[in-house]
Amino acid sequence: MSESRLARVLAADGKTEAAVLVPVFRDAAGEPVLVLVRRREGGDHGGQIAFPGGKREAGDGSMLAAALRETEEEIGVSPDRVEVLADLPEVETRTTGYRVFPFLVRVAPPSRWRPAEAEIAEVLEVRLEDLARPEARGRAVEAFPTWPEPREVPFFRVGRHRLWGLTYRILEPLLPKLVAGEWRI
Repeated sequence: MSESRLARVLAADGKTEAAVLVPVFRDAAGEPVLVLVRRREGGDHGGQIAFPGGKREAGDGSMLAAALRETEEEIGVSPDRVEVLADLPEVETRTTGYRVFPFLVRVAPPSRWRPAEAEIAEVLEVRLEDLARPEARGRAVEAFPTWPEPREVPFFRVGRHRLWGLTYRILEPLLPKLVAGEWRI
């Protein structure tokens, strides 16, 4: 992490700092795959499709360390199975007060995902090609207590689920670059 990015992390303005990994790998057929989690119900982001990661804790030496620790806790991927491909731009949630630092990573997936039972309902492996199809995109009107009125929200369809919000805003500009092969997955 660059010094300027570290300085911004230390100068947080009351937002809850969190970090996520955007894990990708190639499946047995050689297809690029994105790893997502569906969070259990409850909490600030319950039931949502998200990237593995979470809040920074006092013992985390960096935002990347927080993302690696949280990912290991949530889905059982140890840091030695992760290669960072890029620091992505930080993003803020629009309703829950989080500042999130995402990292694009290549992972060597375990033989079996180990979702943390209390936090993760399921681990999803989604082919990038499926997300890039026009029919994977949609829009819905959503209302939240912190919004003055309902708004139209874009999303990706992931099976029977919708990937929206901060996760969508991280993935949407990244997806064409991943599909085009900007990074070696």
